[in-house]
Amino acid sequence: MRIRRRLPLIIALLAVVAAVVIVVQLRKHAPPEPARLLPNADGFFYINLSWLRRMDVIRQLPPVSHDPEYERFIQETGFQFERDLDRAAFAVHYPSAASPTADESRFSEVIEGSIHAERLSAYLRKVAQSVDSYRSVDIYNIPLERRTLRVAILGVDTVAGSNLDDPLVIRGIIDRSRKLASPFGGPALLRQHYKHVPLASLMWLIVRVDPSDRRLPLSEGIWPLLFSSKSVVVASARYLTSLHLRAEAFTGSEEDAKRVTDQVSTFLSIFHTAETSASPQGTDPDVKQFFDSLKVEQKDERAVLTANLPPGFLKKVFTEAPIDVSPISPPSGNPAPQPPPQPSKRRARPQHQAPAPQ
Repeated sequence: MRIRRRLPLIIALLAVVAAVVIVVQLRKHAPPEPARLLPNADGFFYINLSWLRRMDVIRQLPPVSHDPEYERFIQETGFQFERDLDRAAFAVHYPSAASPTADESRFSEVIEGSIHAERLSAYLRKVAQSVDSYRSVDIYNIPLERRTLRVAILGVDTVAGSNLDDPLVIRGIIDRSRKLASPFGGPALLRQHYKHVPLASLMWLIVRVDPSDRRLPLSEGIWPLLFSSKSVVVASARYLTSLHLRAEAFTGSEEDAKRVTDQVSTFLSIFHTAETSASPQGTDPDVKQFFDSLKVEQKDERAVLTANLPPGFLKKVFTEAPIDVSPISPPSGNPAPQPPPQPSKRRARPQHQAPAPQ
């Protein structure tokens, strides 16, 4: 009898435990929180700088020169992007025919890091043209060229911004930040294709490609050469023993995937030949390892490009001094001819002319 009485309680407890396990597993495969707060868009980019700092990559980067405006921002807010930014997610909004600046893409972003909220708020209030309040959150409207950048401080470590004309976009980000984070949330394009991003990727990109739309970024460049129809590109980078790069194009048919694969193979052959020709004395081992790792293959309606950047290659990129391109001195036995002396621009005084009286 006691077992029968306790059976519903045991079943309910097991159901709760199972639900928690499912949610935890879904959260592991869900897009990062900053990306889930973004609005619907045509492309998404994410980077995790905290992991790059743990791998000591940021410290090896060359010093960044600060222009006066950025230096003033650092001094007044105490926030330096290369030092204090942890995670950042960007949404790319392609140009709209209804926009007065139809040739320009727009962006929305959510960043996380070591933020001094009071100092940042004071700086934003100073540069803002006006300040709106929505759900107890201040929205700073900052004029920027031909658009308005709207910025909102969402929490102690999170800031959002958008330069879309519609003010409802930033309000939507605020609404989503005030709700309990759901692994099922996020923009439609992100929900559909994030599952193709490898686990533990430090950065990734998901973007729509339409080679027929000349208003889109790169529409006059590489996209028409590679794609003949609408596609989605998923690119990522993650660090294991080396930096693993992967780019996957989801096309509309196997014929389109084959075309992309063939075109990329042609480009890789050209690059490899050019790199070999540029190094007649022998290819650097790390560079050779990188080019040897480049591989493109077709998988049904997908074209997949993979590559590995060895640690030595990355170290050379970040730490080696630039090559000296100054003119080579001629051999000592054949001195270079000296340029003829230039005539003086000062007019000579005639010898027969007496000096002017003092």
